[in-house]
Amino acid sequence: MNHTVESQSLVITEIYRSVQGESSYAGLPCTFVRLTGCPLRCRWCDTVYGFEGGQERSIGELVDDIKALGVPLVEITGGEPLAQKNTVGLMKALIEAGFQVICETGGSEPVEGVPPEVTLIMDLKCPGSGMADRNLWENLNHLKPSDEIKFVIANRDDFDWACHVISRHDLTSRFHCLMSVAFGLLAPAELVDWILDADINVRLNLQQHKYIWSPKKKGV
Repeated sequence: MNHTVESQSLVITEIYRSVQGESSYAGLPCTFVRLTGCPLRCRWCDTVYGFEGGQERSIGELVDDIKALGVPLVEITGGEPLAQKNTVGLMKALIEAGFQVICETGGSEPVEGVPPEVTLIMDLKCPGSGMADRNLWENLNHLKPSDEIKFVIANRDDFDWACHVISRHDLTSRFHCLMSVAFGLLAPAELVDWILDADINVRLNLQQHKYIWSPKKKGV
């Protein structure tokens, strides 16, 4: 690892091993690296505890900790991981160490500097989140076909908005598209009915960890 990169630091809320709860990787063992801080305030955010605090750690220390957990798949998440300038350095260090890397981003920060080896899972914020005006639409020009776009749906207006965006930007032919329910605000069965009625090629994306454990449990 480059010594300069190794000594760079990031503020970390938590690192833990679990199973991936979302995306096309759902169900796979995964190490999660949760970075501290987020410029967004989504109405249903489930990681408010990651907005502030945390511990400053060097990239070298983080890579050693991740190696010790022994899982080949690593997700960098938040908060908003791309809001910290050294996140790309951590990604590069993990790739160099042989890990498969996922980054989950809220879509308000530029993604163009993310290494191509990293799979991006990018939210497009629906109106119900209260953050739709923060979507950085330019990011769509920098995603790869292997990247994934996620819509979190709270109500029918969110669903209709997402369908409009998918059609306008031809998203389902360009990327993997996921639709989640805003947990506790919309029944999964209702979203399934809407997806089938609309005949759109999206993957239902349930947050499996919230069904396995308590929705408020950390470190899972």
